[in-house]
Amino acid sequence: MRYDLRQARPDDLDGARSVILDTLYRDLGYGYTPAWHGDVIDLEGAYLRTPRHALFVAALTHDDGREEVVATTAVRAVAPTSPPHPAWLAERYPAGRTAQLFRVYVRPEHRRHGLARGLVDLATRFVAETPGYDVLCLHTDTRVEGAEGFWRSVAKEIHDARDGDPARFQTVHFEIPFG
Repeated sequence: MRYDLRQARPDDLDGARSVILDTLYRDLGYGYTPAWHGDVIDLEGAYLRTPRHALFVAALTHDDGREEVVATTAVRAVAPTSPPHPAWLAERYPAGRTAQLFRVYVRPEHRRHGLARGLVDLATRFVAETPGYDVLCLHTDTRVEGAEGFWRSVAKEIHDARDGDPARFQTVHFEIPFG
């Protein structure tokens, strides 16, 4: 299989949206939540037309030359606010100076090919080369198979917010060093 890892182009957006929505419903189990996922509806506005934001994709090239987006990663200049986080954590990440990773999703049949790691590397380089960012952070729900192990391999844990209730988010916060 041949994958192209790149910053998203306008013709990648429908495929990226499909990967993201499938993950929200299938893997995360809570589906589209407007308060948390507004960027998914307007990927172009959120990532292609907003300075200091970016969407990255892994596109598989089929034998007939057709491309299919199979993985995504996004960067936005925000402070972590959703789901609700402790005040000290939000204060650690000032708006405007904080880059946050979002939408690190890979279709199940394309996992274990280095796509997430490659896209996170692209995103990290983007943050390092974009003026004004001091930190790159993210949070993950450890109920997603493989998520915690992956993030521990590329990032530093900042806060473990798991509460032991499997019906609730089991969130761990991380930072990725750059620069």
